[in-house]
Amino acid sequence: MRVVIAGGHGKIAKLLLSRLAEHGVECLGLVRNPEHTAELRALGAESAVLDLETAPLATVAEIAEGADALVFAAGAGPGSGAARKDTVDRAAAVLFAEAAQTAGVLRFVQLSAMGLDRAYQPGVDDVFSAYLRAKEAAERDLRERDGLEWTILRPGRLTDEPATGSVELAEPGVLETGSGSVSRADVALVLAALLESGSAAGKTVELLAGNTPVDEAVAAL
Repeated sequence: MRVVIAGGHGKIAKLLLSRLAEHGVECLGLVRNPEHTAELRALGAESAVLDLETAPLATVAEIAEGADALVFAAGAGPGSGAARKDTVDRAAAVLFAEAAQTAGVLRFVQLSAMGLDRAYQPGVDDVFSAYLRAKEAAERDLRERDGLEWTILRPGRLTDEPATGSVELAEPGVLETGSGSVSRADVALVLAALLESGSAAGKTVELLAGNTPVDEAVAAL
């Protein structure tokens, strides 16, 4: 199995790359900074230097060619303005999905966020609203694409706690979101299980910390 991950130097992506490599999966992480390639290599993954904000479709599709799955885990990150929320969290996700179709890669897993409707609530910070709207648009684009076996994963508030291996995982409207959180390490475990099992194709699923072992929670989808 070969997996290509956009946002390869992100916290969740590095945890996922390490997990997949331990399981014998061939992994490639896309990074913007050449200095990050050695760090990914130490995790057992290949890397490619590519900026999804400027790269042409043909270049991204060439890198995706031959993969069994693509994972979009990129994000503009803290400190970025509304413009970059759009160019990364929306436009780069759209480009990556288009590259999957162009390269004939069927499996596509997109990391999103819970509570996207908060973008329309009064008093929400403009940049945070732009982030939520970008995620919403990227989700909408992916759902409208024919031929991809896509899964959208929406984690709750992210923490840096160690993995517990147990979560709550369900389609939207089932979980009590509130101020629910989940560790990045557990998100990586769920992403790995989705990739390895092929579960939840054509579904949007939400994720919080919980009491169900990851493999059981993913299988139940």
